[in-house]
Amino acid sequence: MHHLRHLVLGACTASIALLATGAAYAQALNGTMQRIKETGEIRIGHRDVSVPFSYLTDDGKPIGFFMDICARVVDTIKADLKQEVKVALRPVTLSTQIPLLQNQGVDIVCGPATNTVERQKQVAFSNTLYVSSIRAVVRRDSGINKFADLNDKTVALTAASTSINLLTKFEQEKKFETKKLTNPDHAQSFLMFSTGRAQAFVMDDILLASLVANSAKPGDFKLIDEALRVEPYGLVMRKDDPQFKAAVDKTLAALVRSGDYQKLYAKWFESAIPPKNVNLNFPMTAALKNVLANPNDKGIE
Repeated sequence: MHHLRHLVLGACTASIALLATGAAYAQALNGTMQRIKETGEIRIGHRDVSVPFSYLTDDGKPIGFFMDICARVVDTIKADLKQEVKVALRPVTLSTQIPLLQNQGVDIVCGPATNTVERQKQVAFSNTLYVSSIRAVVRRDSGINKFADLNDKTVALTAASTSINLLTKFEQEKKFETKKLTNPDHAQSFLMFSTGRAQAFVMDDILLASLVANSAKPGDFKLIDEALRVEPYGLVMRKDDPQFKAAVDKTLAALVRSGDYQKLYAKWFESAIPPKNVNLNFPMTAALKNVLANPNDKGIE
């Protein structure tokens, strides 16, 4: 009897193993992957002025670091589905991206979007593929190296940016105070700073780097190392669509492993880029290297 039970158990295990391999080869498609298979189309959302992530050339073609990465995602999906897939490009903004994902107008947003706990209630994010930090740009000869050095100095800020509350909170914690000069947009904030009306401008570091690179004398300015907050950027997708998210995350991991991510980074952040052939001169930060080495899709509060 004992011997017989072993035989039956053995047979059961073998058939379960067979089922599992079969399932792996023909995993039932669902969600976005199933729709792409049926229609032969993937819908990609892009931004129009988010240099260098996702922006338009003078003739209206979307290009950028995230657009290049999304092209690799399309390659992965073609290989997984073993078929041609055509790409439909659709413009999105921060306010339209979530409704467009929900009504299937787009399948993935290839523009800079901060992964927050709040947004995760409505959409899913890929593993983090870039991090931006809230930092300060100062004059190279100012002797300002950290936020506390701005005590009693004037700081330019852009209205409605997260930088204002973050700086205020940081000042309260570290017991110093700045004079805040709020401006309607980033260009105005940078002008106030570069003409000497303010001693610093606090904003997302990549945006600061872009303003510096496009200024008349980039060598006059520097970004301080200290950051008020690090913000993870991810590609945005529909919630509860694990197959599609897995294809995206698998692509990111392969890019980092092969060194292609690093090559694409150098192309967009450390080389001359269209339309004006300006180099952002923005090497990878320690925070970005760390997140690439430890893939995750954690959002911030």
